[in-house]
Amino acid sequence: MTLRAAGKLGWFLLQVAGNCGNYLFTTAFVPAKNKRRARAAWMHRCARRHLKIFGCVPKIFGEIPARGLLVSNHLSYFDILLIGSVTPAVFVSKADVRGWPLIGWLTKLSGTVFIERARRSHVGAVNREIESALADDLLVVVFPEGTSSNGETVLPFRSSLLEPVLRGGQEIHVSRIRYELTDGDAGNEVCYWGDHSFFPHLLNLLGNKSVQAQLRFGSFQSQTDDRKELAAQLHAAVASLKVS
Repeated sequence: MTLRAAGKLGWFLLQVAGNCGNYLFTTAFVPAKNKRRARAAWMHRCARRHLKIFGCVPKIFGEIPARGLLVSNHLSYFDILLIGSVTPAVFVSKADVRGWPLIGWLTKLSGTVFIERARRSHVGAVNREIESALADDLLVVVFPEGTSSNGETVLPFRSSLLEPVLRGGQEIHVSRIRYELTDGDAGNEVCYWGDHSFFPHLLNLLGNKSVQAQLRFGSFQSQTDDRKELAAQLHAAVASLKVS
């Protein structure tokens, strides 16, 4: 572990402790009907603080959405901090993330909806959670690739989590993320994919001086009531967003 990584890890842990207190006083005892919104707002504050640890000041293009469904490409656990730092949101994530050190804790308290992809019957329950959050006029973020990549291309989209917007007539937005490092390879050191292990990857990332991130938003108008066709249209829309 480098000296820089050790120092940033200590900063990260201090922020986690501070976020515990902040959650206790601002979110823990909020009435149930307002709890989801309060958790999203808490995560927004946490993400902004944590992004500073990585020396990341993201470049944002397009109008930042406040409600509806946001469909994005997926490169890393860092995506949650990045999007969460610019707008309060409810995230949908694979269930494995719950067990990750630090990041798992943040996502659980923030009200992330976890999906167990190995259980096909679980998709229905997750879609009901998405519908409920959309009905509360919140922004829900999904990563339809179903896994992360090194960012060279946008992987094909799965359609299973798009059902709520077919039925509800909710706003749909798209976004595309890109990372760069001045002193490393973002495709391997920021993007989290393949056989990477979480904690070694995080320590290595903390050892970098800064992370450059681009986040480009776009609007989307659905032209179909077929879920698989909608997935294909959204994939094309995300892939067409230019990041440089």
